[in-house]
Amino acid sequence: MNAIDRLLDPIPIPKMIRVRQKFDRPQLADVAGELQSKLRAKGILAAIKPGQKVAITIGSRGISNMPLLIKTLVEEIKRCGGEPFMIPAMGSHGGATSVGQREMIIGLGYSEEYIGAQICSDIEPVPIGVSANGLPVFFDKHAWEADWTIVANRIKPHTSFRGPIESGLQKMIAIGLGKQKGAAICHELGFDKMAENIPAMARVSLAKANILCGIGVLENAFHETCRLEVLTNPEIAALEPSLLAAAKRLAPRIHFDRLDAVVIDEIGKNISGTGFDTNVIGRYHTPCISGGPSVKQLAVLDITDASHGNANGLGIADYTTRRAYEKISFAHTYPNALTSTVPLSVKIPMVLKNDKQAIQACIKTCNRLDKENATIVRLRNTNDLKELEVSMGLYAYVQAHPYLEIVSDAYDLAFNSQGNLF
Repeated sequence: MNAIDRLLDPIPIPKMIRVRQKFDRPQLADVAGELQSKLRAKGILAAIKPGQKVAITIGSRGISNMPLLIKTLVEEIKRCGGEPFMIPAMGSHGGATSVGQREMIIGLGYSEEYIGAQICSDIEPVPIGVSANGLPVFFDKHAWEADWTIVANRIKPHTSFRGPIESGLQKMIAIGLGKQKGAAICHELGFDKMAENIPAMARVSLAKANILCGIGVLENAFHETCRLEVLTNPEIAALEPSLLAAAKRLAPRIHFDRLDAVVIDEIGKNISGTGFDTNVIGRYHTPCISGGPSVKQLAVLDITDASHGNANGLGIADYTTRRAYEKISFAHTYPNALTSTVPLSVKIPMVLKNDKQAIQACIKTCNRLDKENATIVRLRNTNDLKELEVSMGLYAYVQAHPYLEIVSDAYDLAFNSQGNLF
C-alpha cells in the first residue's frame, strides 16, 4: 500500500439515492416535418436552382436530431435540383486538421451514406474581408466556391462568456466557417471580447459570402428538440438574440446550490466545447462568466470515445482517473487551448488510479469533519440530467425541493475489482 492508498482508503463514501429532476418539457413531435414546413414558408428552397452547389455546415457537438435534420435538408435541396454537400464548421476542433474534422463529423452520425451527401473538408479557409473592429475574416474554401451556404446549429448559452450572441448561428459563421484561423482571430483578445467579435466577424460573412439561411435549433432541459427556426440571411443577426434568450430559459441545471463534490462520469467534445457544460456545474475556465452552483470539489472519471482523445475541460476538474488520463491526445486537445488562448481547461488535474479514489479524494478535501455526510451529486454527463445520484447528506434537501423526486432506496456505490464504478 502506497502513501496515496493509505490516505484515501479510510475515507468513507456515503450511501446514495437516485433522484429525478423535473423541468418544463416542450417538444417538437415531427422535427423533419417542421423543417420542411419552415423552409417552404420562408421561400428558401425557391432560391436554389438546378445544378447549384449548396454547402451545409456540420459542427462538432452531438445535437439531438441534427443528423436527421441535415438528411432532410439534403433531400429537400436535391428535390430542387441542387447539389448539397457537407462541410465541417468547427474552428480548431478535430485536431485542427482536414482529416480530423472529417472523422469527427462521421463519428457524430453524419456519414455520407446516411446523409446522402459528400463531405468536403479543408482546414485552409479563404480571406474575405475585415470586420468593423479590425479583425480579418475567413470563410471555408468549399463553401465560398459554392453557390449557397446553409448554416445549421443549436443555439444555447456559451460555456465561457456572456453576451447577446453566444453559441449558435453567428458563432458558427465567424468561428466554425472561419476554420482554425478564424477561431484563433476571434479568440485572440480573450473571452471578454467574444461578445463583440463574433457578431462583428459574422456581419462580414453575412454581407459578402453566399449564406442563404440559418437553421437554429433549441433544446429543452432533456436535450430534446423543442423549437426550430429557419432564418433568412438578414434575420440571423436580427433574431438570434431572442432565440438565445429563449434557450437560456430552457437550459438544464442541477437543482442544488451548494455541494461538497460533483462527480461526472464522462466529458467530451461531443457533449460540449469545454467537455462539459460549465453552466451546469458552476465551474469555469475564464473570468468572463459566472453562475450555477457552488461546488467545492470536482471529479471527472472518463473521456468519451467520440471525443477522440480531446480532453478539453479536464483541467477544470480537481481529480481524474488513470483511465481518463491514458485517453488524452495532446494533438487533439492542445490546438483548442492554443486557439482559444485559455490553457486552464487542458491542464491535468490530480490523477488517481480509479473511480473510487477520485471520489474519495473529493470527500477528503471537502473540508468537513463528518465526511459520511458529504453532499455529493454524480451525473453521467451534463447532457443527461434527468436522473442523478445524490448522497444521503442531501436527503432532506431533496425531500423539500419541488423539482426533485426520490426514486430509489439508499444504496452503496458498487465498484469492480479495479475500483471502478459498474
